[in-house]
Amino acid sequence: MDHPDPPGGSPTTSSAELSSGQARHQAVLAMVRTTLTATALVVGYYLLPMDSAISVGSVVGIVVCLMAMLGLFAWQIRTITRSPAPRLRAVEALSITLPLFLLVFAAGYYLLERGAHGSFSESLTRTDALYYTLTVFSTVGFGDITALTQTARVATMIQMTGNLLLVGVAAKVVAGAVRTGLQHKGEGDR
Repeated sequence: MDHPDPPGGSPTTSSAELSSGQARHQAVLAMVRTTLTATALVVGYYLLPMDSAISVGSVVGIVVCLMAMLGLFAWQIRTITRSPAPRLRAVEALSITLPLFLLVFAAGYYLLERGAHGSFSESLTRTDALYYTLTVFSTVGFGDITALTQTARVATMIQMTGNLLLVGVAAKVVAGAVRTGLQHKGEGDR
């Protein structure tokens, strides 16, 4: 009859079992970190003081946020290659980068509509702007909210291009970083 190991493990516990337990622990921590970060980003989006219309300063702010997101992504790629759990770190990286990318565009659409009413087929609340951003990202394009002005259409095209880059290029870069991390770890291409 098998007896459960005491909480600290036993001398007969194999290193594979410890690795499995550690892997589960790392996965849970990654899920918690990812959930908390995504939640903080969404809460921040709703709490940010965006009461004025889009201006040169807010456009610069959006561009700076996108550049910072690229810097964060580059740093995340580096951490994936050095991580003891590169696959898990890659999921974390994408789970932070994607919401940040989408929220920056949602903020831009919201500010654009505040500054140039009629840029979209209806006035946008923060939720409407986020909804529009997600429909553009997912390419479902329900058509209930559409870009009407040239500025709104250009912003939407920039997001579409960013979407393609994020899904295509970024996914490939992350996959390559995971392979490199696994090779450094000695696991090969499992």
